Amino acid sequence: MPFPSPLLRLLLRRLALLLVVYGLLRLGFYLANYATFREAAPGQVLLAFGHGLRFDVSAILLLNVPFLLFSLIPAAGPAWQKLLRALFLLLNSLGLALNLIDTQYFKFIGRRTSNELFTITGDIGRQAGQLVGQYWFLFLPFLGLLLLLGYFYPMPAPANLRQPPAARAWRRLGQPLLEVMLVAGLTVLGIRGGLQLKPLRTGHAFMQTPPVLGHVALNSTFTFLKGLGYQALERREFFRSPAAVRQALAAHPPAPRPGAPRDNVVILLVEGFASEYTGIENGGRGYTPFFDSLATQGRFFREHYANGRRSIEALPAVLAGLPSLLESPFITSNFQTDELHGLGELLGRQGYATSLFHGAQNGTMGFNTFSGIAGIQQYYGLNEYPGGAKSPDFDGHWGIADEPYLQYFARELTRQQEPFFATVFTLTSHEPFEVPARYKGRFPVGTLPIHGVIGYTDFALRQFFRTAARQPWYQHTLFVLLADHTSQTDRPGYQNTLGSYKTPLLLFHPGRPLPAADEHRITQQADVPATVVDLLNVPADKQLLPFGYSVFDSTNTGRAFFLSGSSLFLVHRDFVTELTTDDQVRLYPYQTHFIPAEALARPDPEKQRQYGQELKAATQFYTDGLLDNKLYR
Repeated sequence: MPFPSPLLRLLLRRLALLLVVYGLLRLGFYLANYATFREAAPGQVLLAFGHGLRFDVSAILLLNVPFLLFSLIPAAGPAWQKLLRALFLLLNSLGLALNLIDTQYFKFIGRRTSNELFTITGDIGRQAGQLVGQYWFLFLPFLGLLLLLGYFYPMPAPANLRQPPAARAWRRLGQPLLEVMLVAGLTVLGIRGGLQLKPLRTGHAFMQTPPVLGHVALNSTFTFLKGLGYQALERREFFRSPAAVRQALAAHPPAPRPGAPRDNVVILLVEGFASEYTGIENGGRGYTPFFDSLATQGRFFREHYANGRRSIEALPAVLAGLPSLLESPFITSNFQTDELHGLGELLGRQGYATSLFHGAQNGTMGFNTFSGIAGIQQYYGLNEYPGGAKSPDFDGHWGIADEPYLQYFARELTRQQEPFFATVFTLTSHEPFEVPARYKGRFPVGTLPIHGVIGYTDFALRQFFRTAARQPWYQHTLFVLLADHTSQTDRPGYQNTLGSYKTPLLLFHPGRPLPAADEHRITQQADVPATVVDLLNVPADKQLLPFGYSVFDSTNTGRAFFLSGSSLFLVHRDFVTELTTDDQVRLYPYQTHFIPAEALARPDPEKQRQYGQELKAATQFYTDGLLDNKLYR
């Protein structure tokens, strides 16, 4: 019997066919998201494609384990081979779908798909019809690649399917057994990515220059399969004691502010409201005339950044000061039962009525569950809206359109006992980016589908403030207006790692002047709890996480944390610091919403050490605090 056997050679050819298809998928992903990677030189892109072979091998083998097992059955007949081909196409259709979906989904979340698909399964089910209509064109490459796999799938020659005589088969059991052991060993080796100490992880893709090409090296099959099930969080050991961690983390709890009033607090968390769309941050060229005018009347912070790229990551940051420094969202993680003190709890202890409003179906992204974790007393979802999903205000996709929902929100606030703390999360400026029929043609369409919807949401905000201004609670209410994350982009200045987190932050109080603040300090979503506690002089030193600062703290210039491509980033006004997955510290010069693709070749050693220690302290405090449930101890 020749070595390797005909069946083993067939198996190798079939796997090689998959490698070719994954190369085509990677090319399609790169071209569809070229704006994200355009700063990389052609040679660097080619290296990323080559680096991606390692992830392709791992993903293909992991996805095709059942196929590999059945492929090694010797001398199976033609019917079996047809069933084997059907299994091959069925399994790999999943990989095709995941990678094609990510050519578009990546534009919104800035990373390859992981297990978050399971956290929004209900939402996907409700939006299935709309999503198919919006992205129908993805079916064309899906069917094309599936037909390619079926057409070029190698079938065995009839001579190789003949049953050998029993005696000869018995004498030749050694080679089939050897081949089974060889395939098993190479499969395990390929899945773990080599002989290195630890198996191949998502973070290994970003150990190249520029790191953003890690998204190109990866494939969505790998990130999805690796995201299944519980992945142990690795403990960090940069510092020997909690005291050393806190010192390097440089926490700044708010100082007492005597005479602070018991104002109401309203947080307006606006879906996809990126800085790229505002006029005030882009020389008047934007889609938000009302927001631009309101920003001149309050405290507007021009160097503000989101702590994540997904809606589900925004609430823990805004309501509890917990940035998103894990691949999986805190709300759906194994740590969601850890001790957490949110603004709902802190203000509730001071006699505030606390509530969270979101016009989508109750249970969407676990917001109702997290509101309880954050100490919010009342959650208002689609079920609580008059008429619910049968209301004429229902957009047919996600929930209640922004303009009627914000009017409902204003009316409900008037019914609440003061002082109150209320948060509303809007939703219209989300895919499918549809302006309600009665307002179609009223707002500039712009150059992206989201632009017209941002104009509508800005109008909805204008109408909300008009209604609120007539209410008795308006003059003694602090309004905090910010976004959950960025969205579609067509301005080159924002198409970089830092720009994909750039969102606005506005604090507005119609009844009294707010304290002085530097509009160019670095701010982040996780600063909101410390800021509110500071302005209201709420005693909460031991219930504030050390990641955020009050925006009115003049003893520092602020900072922001976020996770991108398995690297942790720390934003300061002079430099942006990156802590890579292999614990390398890189320094980039800071400009508003821009950092270059490559780190400084000769960084300031003192700044690199200082900011590197601060970032290492943040990740150690975060991981140890979650693992041991001691974020506050």
